[in-house]
Amino acid sequence: MKHVIDIALSPFEASSPELIVAHALHQAGISEDSLTSHTILKRSIDARGKNPKIMLSIALYVDEQAPVIPPIAKGFRDVSSGKRIIIIGAGPAGYFAGLECLLHGLKPVIIERGKDARARRRDLRAIQQFGIVNPHSNYCFGEGGAGTYSDGKLWTNSKKRGDINKVLQLLVEHGAHERILIDTHGHIGSNKLPGIIQNIRATIEKYGGEVHFDSWVTRFIMNGDRMIGVACEDGSEFMGDAVILATGHSARDIFTTLLDAGIHIESKPFAIGVRAEHPQEYIDEIRYKQSPRDSLLPASSYKLVEQVKGRGVFSFCMCPGGLIVPAATSPGEIVVNGMSMSRRDSPFANSGIVVAIEQVDLKEYDIYGALAGMHLQSDIEQAVFASGDGSQQAPAQRLQDFLSGTISTSLPKSSYIPGLFSHDISSLFPKSLAERLRMGFKAFERSMSGYIHPGAIIVATESRTSSPVRIPRDPASREHVQIKGLYPCGEGAGYAGGIVSAAMDGQNTVMAIAMKLGVNA
Repeated sequence: MKHVIDIALSPFEASSPELIVAHALHQAGISEDSLTSHTILKRSIDARGKNPKIMLSIALYVDEQAPVIPPIAKGFRDVSSGKRIIIIGAGPAGYFAGLECLLHGLKPVIIERGKDARARRRDLRAIQQFGIVNPHSNYCFGEGGAGTYSDGKLWTNSKKRGDINKVLQLLVEHGAHERILIDTHGHIGSNKLPGIIQNIRATIEKYGGEVHFDSWVTRFIMNGDRMIGVACEDGSEFMGDAVILATGHSARDIFTTLLDAGIHIESKPFAIGVRAEHPQEYIDEIRYKQSPRDSLLPASSYKLVEQVKGRGVFSFCMCPGGLIVPAATSPGEIVVNGMSMSRRDSPFANSGIVVAIEQVDLKEYDIYGALAGMHLQSDIEQAVFASGDGSQQAPAQRLQDFLSGTISTSLPKSSYIPGLFSHDISSLFPKSLAERLRMGFKAFERSMSGYIHPGAIIVATESRTSSPVRIPRDPASREHVQIKGLYPCGEGAGYAGGIVSAAMDGQNTVMAIAMKLGVNA
């Protein structure tokens, strides 16, 4: 018999497997002798009270064993001779689409403009230390996509998108720690993800799939109103039975290429703002009400959202114990993002704080049609770059000074390696956006007392929260509304907002293709 028990423990109690079981048995009224097995189902932190608690959901089994979940990889097939599915982009959507192909006997042919995870590191070092931006290999482009260097956060707000557990199980099967299966807000860490991603590639190649790096798609190959393949800058062509477009939210050239080919795309809402950075110990003090925090507690995080003059102002991609990194994808722009290592042991906490941008906010850019939001992004990023010395140093301001309209005479230490310089951040944004940011921060202080801290800074600009473009598709078939054989997918197409949701979108897209092609799992 299975008994599911919910218990609240201190961090010390929750660190001991023996104490966890003892508390669960006591609460369930089950003797230790009658227990045959147990499984932790969920784990989260409740920091609302004076002392943080670890919340656990545990399945206790009496006179039966916990079920053993077979590896998903057991269902993979040799796809060497399968129908070819061309997948543009080796991010979460692309790679999980590739794994899903292996379950349906389809051959994934993955085309990535950037480099493999190992070679990509040299280009990350170049932008961090020397301000050199490789437009094809950076924090957004390359094996694993932007998700590789954004902490590996593994949660989504919508379980309707697909099978979350399937995504998490595949990550575990490729090297992730099993705790991601039970943590409410699991993460892997940017130091662990590259190895996992390389293992996924090895699996795809082992079963007959292909992965091609340094392959920049510049043309779509059409047969009437059907896409049958793609061509790359070096002249190579890849033909297939379907084309999945999973290029991520920063592949601006792809959006232009689609328009030039007469393929319909649409402008969609997105968000722009800054990175806010605090001392991690101060966020711990606010959230856990203790300083220093209990060594058995992880670095604390926060999630904030307010409505300001009809627009959402909210935290995004919060990185406890993390770093701010330069995420530009072209020379002449400044873009910042956040990441954390698996231990989240940096002395800093950072989060994107952004303002929603709606169609009505893009009137000055109407001449660009579907690319209006993209041009607003680009103009702000270039203005931020022009405010500096031509390097990847980023403009920053103490949060208190931003709110009072004062230029900061000094800046505290920061995790941002290229360096910061003092600047009036509000001058870099449209007036309405800067005003909403100010009002949003003041509202955050009301809901999270102490947020406006003397050591807090804001860094410009956080502008790649999501794609400013949607590539419309039929909800059922997932095929483009105009072009047969084209399957827009993931963040870049406007249908996902993180690693897990992008991965599920990749899986679901392949399932739709398999149904269309008449193949079964």
